[in-house]
Parts: sequence; C-alpha cells; structure tokens
Amino acid sequence: MALNNKLIYMDNAATTPVRPEVVRAMMPFFTEYFGNASSIYELAQQSRGSLDDARRGVARSLGCRTSEIVFTSGGTESDNAALKGVAFALRNVGNHIITTAIEHHAVLHACHQLEQFGFEITYLPVDKYGLVEPDDVARAVTDRTILVSVMMANNEIGTIQPISEISSTVARAAERFGRKIYTHTDAVQAVGAIEVNTRRLGVDLLSLSAHKLGGPKGVGALYIRRGTPFEPLMMGGGQERDRRSGTENIPGIVGLAEAMRLADAEREQASAHTMKLRDRLIHGIQERMEGVRLNGHPTKRLPNNVNVSFESVEGEPILLGLDFAGICASSGSACSSASLEPSHVLTAIGLPADLAQGSLRITVGQDNTDEEIDYLLETLTDLVNRLRAMPSLSGV
Repeated sequence: MALNNKLIYMDNAATTPVRPEVVRAMMPFFTEYFGNASSIYELAQQSRGSLDDARRGVARSLGCRTSEIVFTSGGTESDNAALKGVAFALRNVGNHIITTAIEHHAVLHACHQLEQFGFEITYLPVDKYGLVEPDDVARAVTDRTILVSVMMANNEIGTIQPISEISSTVARAAERFGRKIYTHTDAVQAVGAIEVNTRRLGVDLLSLSAHKLGGPKGVGALYIRRGTPFEPLMMGGGQERDRRSGTENIPGIVGLAEAMRLADAEREQASAHTMKLRDRLIHGIQERMEGVRLNGHPTKRLPNNVNVSFESVEGEPILLGLDFAGICASSGSACSSASLEPSHVLTAIGLPADLAQGSLRITVGQDNTDEEIDYLLETLTDLVNRLRAMPSLSGV
C-alpha cells in the first residue's frame, strides 16, 4: 500500500502532470476562442494573437528570435524535422551526419532512415559516464559533414553534455572546408530543468516538448536559427512560415508557453529541491545496499535524475514491486519500456547486459517530499533483498 494511500509519482522523465495554471490557460481555447488562426474574422484573429503571444514567450525563454520558433506535435517530430529537414536541404552539399550512440530513438531511428536514402551516419561512442568528447566530434568531421546532433541531457542517465563546447568545436572544424556545419541538440529533457539559451549553446536547431515540464502532451517546438537550410517535413497549408504545415494546436501551444514561463520563474527553487531529493536517494541507496552502480555522471547530471543498476536483480520485478507499493518509476526510456533488450544507453557506457537489465530510473519532481524518498528507500531495500534471496531459476 502506498504511503498514506497516496500514489507516489517518480517518473517525471517519462512525463509530468499538467500544472493547474497551464490547464487554466488552455481551457478558453477549447470552447470560447476556438477559431482557426489562419482565418481572417475576429474570432480567428483572437487565436492568431494568442499564437503570436505564445511564440514570443517561448522565444524569450530560449533567448532567440520569435521567427525562429516552429511549433510541432512534440519532441519526436522536432527531432525528425531537424535531422531530415537539414539533411534533405543540404544533400547536394554533403551526406555525412554525426551523432552519438546514446541519443533518443527519435534521433537514432531518424538517422537509420536517412541511411536508407544514402546518408552516412557516424555514431560516436561515449565514456563510462555517458559524456561525448568534443575533440572526438571534431575528428569525425569530414568534407561531407553537414550536421552534428548531440542531445543536451540524456533521458535515461541524466548526463548533461558540453553542448556549447561541442558547437564551438564543430564551428572551428568547419573552417577547414570554408563552409558551415550545422548543429542540433535534443533538449527535451533539459528545457524546464536547467537553463537553455540557444545563443549561449551556439546551436542552429533545438528540440523540446511540453509534457516534460508540466505542459500538455502532443505539442512541442523546434528552434531553427535564421538562415539554416531546412526542408519541411510536413507539407500542406503553409503554416509556421512554410516550415510545418497543419492547423495550429492553439490550446497546446498556449499550454507550452505557460509551462515554460512557470519553469523559468521557478527553476532555481525547483532545481534545489529536486537535487536535494536526488542526492538523498543516491546516498540512501548506496548506504543501504551492496552491489549497486550509479549510472551517469556523478555531478554533470539533471537535478532530478537517479539511475542505478543492481547486481543479481532484474529491473522488471523491481518495477512491479514498486508499483504494488504505490510508487511509479521506470527502467529506462518510457518510449522503449516494453522492450526486453537492455538499454542502448547503458550498453554504450559499458554495462554488461545483465547489469543493464537490472537498472532503475527514478526522476523526482517538485511535489515529491523527503518522506516519500524515505518510503522509497525502505521499500526498495526490502524489495531488492527479497529478490536476491529468491532461488535462481537459471538451472531449472
């Protein structure tokens, strides 16, 4: 039974509850201000005005021009649009793209698809903490390279990449060929958790999603720096300055902008709170149990992320036991949680398959408490000890 019969949610990397303030901001656009922003009458122009206001708000948060924001259906579309949009726009210039082995599947699978169209992809390795070395990126650049895509913060292990350094390194490498090589970062896990400023990062494209920061599902954004070659993924009525056709999801877009505004206003306080809970959990696990490995960088990680692997225990029974106790957690990316294969991220940082399959990802939020962390530690310790004490069925 859950603590005080209350569900304890600790899977905020998968999704977050929509904040009440966001719901209130969205509601009028379902029933009262429901006009199509492409029409010319007053009702429609009210939607157009709110769309413009939301775009200004998102641009302000990211430190970019309003015209550089394209609204999408979420992180997956933004990642696909970034990679394919630049790749097809520059296919006569080059066919080489650089990324890393630990990207989200929205990037990796898009790269696999691009390979079928004749593009060459370099998948860079990472170190034991999940960090990519900027010099490795520079060494991978060739005279055919057109795009580099490195995620800002990993969705499984929380490691934060040195994106500004990578962007600078790519720019210097591109000087050898007398042309620009474009950079993209998947910032879906980073936006709302840490500061994300496109100018300081030096990137040309950046992906984000509303539902990771207290906004609704099904809406996101793609930052495209002015002048970046881009071939639209979605064709139709020419919305979003011909970069993403389709009737705008005004309620979702308004919700995204409000969620980002709240995240910016509360980031310092929220980060301090979740970091305290994160460290309390990490130290508690390490003190109570043997045979535990912390995955990801010990300090260069998202303030709310804990990813640990347990020797001699599989992740699935741990998750089931936690669920029975009223605790929501995961074993990795929510997008591939049904797969029996070990996480590609954990494999890339050097974990053997058996240890990778014994992983647990806990991502806390602003609403979690010290009492909930203590309850999780007590429940998890008992659960792991009981699972380790069970007779092995491998010889049966």
